[in-house]
Amino acid sequence: MPHSPPDRLPALAPSRRRAARLRARDRGWCVRANRWGARGAVRRYFATVSRLGDGVFWYSLMAMLVVVDGMAGLAASTHLAATGVVALTLYRHLKRWTRRPRPFAADGRIQAWIAPLDEFSFPSGHTLHAVAFTIVALGYYPWLAALLIPFTASVAVSRVVLGLHYPSDVLAATAIGSALAGVSLALGTLLS
Repeated sequence: MPHSPPDRLPALAPSRRRAARLRARDRGWCVRANRWGARGAVRRYFATVSRLGDGVFWYSLMAMLVVVDGMAGLAASTHLAATGVVALTLYRHLKRWTRRPRPFAADGRIQAWIAPLDEFSFPSGHTLHAVAFTIVALGYYPWLAALLIPFTASVAVSRVVLGLHYPSDVLAATAIGSALAGVSLALGTLLS
């Protein structure tokens, strides 16, 4: 059986220690945020935001854009829907590939304040969709920022407070959703 060269072994230990420290911090932040959910008003707020982030808010936004802005709203809503389909496919694939257990399943100190939609944690699908939808919608209607940015931030925070995701799940979903929206807007510009 081949062995690693002796000079490479010490380099692995610090990187493993760093990874362990990052996981511990991630878990620690999750535990602290999850404690907020023990407060009834906080739990109700984030549970409501999370439920709206399941799709209700975004479908309502798409319908409103069509009603308020006619064909231009329909074009924006179609773009949002197409981005949503890609986001759904992407995050489901990533969850099946990474199979990261949800925080409440991996750490007895973390309470799931609402039932999860699926088994795995990485990345946060709610956050990925919220970020991608917000960026695409703002590409068409920048004036919606006052509504969409606070809602999207609340969706992201809700996932950790409710014990369903680690902060790293939310941060990764933010990056993925941002990249997806950027590509989507660039393609939309090329196709128009």
